[in-house]
Amino acid sequence: MYKNSIIYIAGHKGMVGNAIWRTLNAKGYTNLVGASSKDLDLRNQKAVMDFIQKTKPDVIIDAAAKVGGILANKNFPYQFLMENMQIQNNLIDIAHRSAVEKFIFLGSSCIYPKLAPQPLKEEYLLTAPLEPTNEWYALAKISGVKACEAIRKQFEKDFVSLMPTNLYGTHDNFDLNSSHVLPAMIRKFHEAKQNNNAVVVLWGTGTPLREFLFVDDMAAAVVFALENQLPDYLYNVGTGQDLSIKELAAMVQKIVGHTGEIIWDDTKPDGTPRKLMNVSKMNAIGWKHQVNLEDGIQKTYTWFLENIQNFKQKNY
Repeated sequence: MYKNSIIYIAGHKGMVGNAIWRTLNAKGYTNLVGASSKDLDLRNQKAVMDFIQKTKPDVIIDAAAKVGGILANKNFPYQFLMENMQIQNNLIDIAHRSAVEKFIFLGSSCIYPKLAPQPLKEEYLLTAPLEPTNEWYALAKISGVKACEAIRKQFEKDFVSLMPTNLYGTHDNFDLNSSHVLPAMIRKFHEAKQNNNAVVVLWGTGTPLREFLFVDDMAAAVVFALENQLPDYLYNVGTGQDLSIKELAAMVQKIVGHTGEIIWDDTKPDGTPRKLMNVSKMNAIGWKHQVNLEDGIQKTYTWFLENIQNFKQKNY
């Protein structure tokens, strides 16, 4: 890979895409290409084809997706399935039919079965039923993984899929209706702190175990995949370490400085009991995470405070 190679980052305005862009820019890559959703609708096949023919990228990194937490997945199953398939299918197929040398597809740990053995290995894909609370998104991502595998197998092209664990960090989504657990906690604890340390109500029992990866570490994994020809089609990306949601809540509460009560609403779903990634394949070829969870949450909260004017505040 050359520093002047044309690299198109789909979804460069999102948390992951932004981190990839910043990391590549810092490493001296000079031909980064991006287009906002206002300028390019990735669900539109002709629009994507025209854009790829115009920009002629050497590499496409697919960090674009319709994402959200349990509530969003529950309320909009069709959009999570169809729009994600439209986005990735257009990018993958047009990359295959164009002179794109390398394609990096980003998925999610939710592609693995709900009750798969822990920690999750890549070979557990499609061995048992998915977690119902996010199966629509998972199905879309599985189809992307298999499409990249098929192209790699049939046409011997360098298409690779990276499956990150739960990501968090700067430029995250802090909307309480659509955000994931960690940014939602940061916002809830912050707003409760501002409201005389009001009670914070969190979903579920707090017992599920989860793994979290700082987004800059994910970006480093993408750059590693960019600069090396990975020998297999699918790799997990994570820390290989997890903690309970209750432990996470205590950590976020401490960092934010909230001193009020936490109430767990056990009428709400917990989701998968445990979701820990086996990252031995990525570790074996030379990549390992660098940012520990407490430091990552502190960096994220600092960024949240610096950008708080961009978030609508909840009315009490």
